[in-house]
Order: sequence, then C-alpha cells, then structure tokens
Amino acid sequence: MPPIKAAADPKISEADYVKFCDYFYRQTGISFGGGKQYYVDKRLIDRIQKTGSENFDRYFASLKRSDAAPEFEKLTSLLTVNETYFFREDHQFECMVLHMLPEIVARRRKGERFRIWSMPCSTGEEPYSIAIFLLENWSSVDDFDIEIIGSDIDTGALAAARAGIYEKRALHRLPKSLVQRYFSTLADDRFRLADSLRDSVRFTQVNCMDAMAMRAFANIDIIFCRNMLIYFDDQSRLSTVQNFYDCMAPGGFICLGHSESMSRISSIFAPRHFPQAMVHQKPLGGA
Repeated sequence: MPPIKAAADPKISEADYVKFCDYFYRQTGISFGGGKQYYVDKRLIDRIQKTGSENFDRYFASLKRSDAAPEFEKLTSLLTVNETYFFREDHQFECMVLHMLPEIVARRRKGERFRIWSMPCSTGEEPYSIAIFLLENWSSVDDFDIEIIGSDIDTGALAAARAGIYEKRALHRLPKSLVQRYFSTLADDRFRLADSLRDSVRFTQVNCMDAMAMRAFANIDIIFCRNMLIYFDDQSRLSTVQNFYDCMAPGGFICLGHSESMSRISSIFAPRHFPQAMVHQKPLGGA
C-alpha cells in the first residue's frame, strides 16, 4: 500500500482545535485558549505534513495509538517554549546561597546529600547555572553531596541539555571570566560546557502532571519551577503544586517565576520573604 500523501494545506476547524486542546491538556496540563489557535494550528499543520497524514483526523487518531509517544514528544517540543539563558533571574540563586542553603544544611551533617531540582529545565541553562553559581559563590560547596536534577517533558530539549552546546546569546549574562572557565569555543562560534559540569547534572524526562511518575522524586530540598505554571489552568496548577509538595523534604523551598503567585494557587507552602527574593517553604513538620 503506497504511503498517504499529506494534503498541501490541511485545514483545522474550530471543533478540531477544541478537541486537540482538550486532549493535550489532559496529557500535559498545558491549556491553550482561543487566542493561541493560530500558534497551535501552525504547529499541528507542520506535523500533519511531515508525518504524511491525510488530514487532522488521521493525525489526531495516530497520536492516540500505543506507539505514538515519539510523535507526541515532537509535537510537544513544538508547542512548548524552550528559550532561556544562563543566570536568568539569578537573584534567586543569591537567595539560595545566602538563605535557603544555610537553613537546609544547618539540619545536616557534613557529607550528607541535598537535592536541587530544576523543573522544567528546558535545554539545561538553569540547572547548569545552579551548578556554576554554587561553585563560584558557596563556600561550603565541597562539604556536602550535592545532587542537581534537571527534568522536562520535552525529550528534544533534554537531549540538547545533555549535549551542553550553546549559542552565544544563551551566555550573554555570564561574566567573560566564567565563560572562559566553564566553556570551550567551537569552530562555529558556539560554546561547549566543560565535561565536569555536564556530568554534575542528571537529566530525566517527566510530566509534572503525572503523580505516579513524580513519586520517583523524593526528599527534594530546593525546586526551581519558573515560568511553567503560567501555561496551566487553575486545576493543573493546583495538582502540580501538590505533586511538588509531595516530592519535597520537610523545610524545602520552591522558587517560582517573577510573574507567578503561589498564594493564588495553594496555601500549603509558607511564604518566605528574603532581601533577594520571595520563595515558598514546605513546613518542617510537613509530611
């Protein structure tokens, strides 16, 4: 049987858009409103054409097959924003070193482990920034077993994170001395992160809406979840925050993006106001 030839310009109706958005929301927690239809349609049409699907209905049916995970991941990569850079919102890193970590390690003995989680980590700039910031600014960095985890739903972004190769624009906030210390310049004017730093972060694929998958993470001391919840609706935000709470060690901290508000989502975390940033803490007695 010859392969199906994709339509030159497949059409997506309003009903198709609503049906797809409902399915994507149930799978990822990400909600697209009516104002995003052009954005979503354009990316759906791209995948319909590249997979050789005849129309939206054929493509949508293929997404729900048991073997559709690779295609769903490609579509998710197109529909999620992965643009970021090193030392973004680094005032929270300062807060981590000056306030959060001292509180955490005061309850630990030297040599014990603590865990920092970047979720979503995109292409790795955030978790690698955490590693660099700790090396450069925390005098106790060698006294503890530090585990840094980067997680994302997008496997393409994770592959780029593991490769550790970046365009110049991703490094624009890094001082030149840090670029020279932690990166090598490639022939095409890109930059490769030092192997020692690449090896310091463990990357994993996870959907934060999947409570069972999230149970694989436990006793997390600090979570950086910045600029993800703005894409969720109220119920998805609440479910995600509860999943994070369940993963965290008592007394752990969570950092959100500057435009996100925990108080509008849940009261299970206690707000902590520090000079550098407001963060949120799981109570010490929290189970």
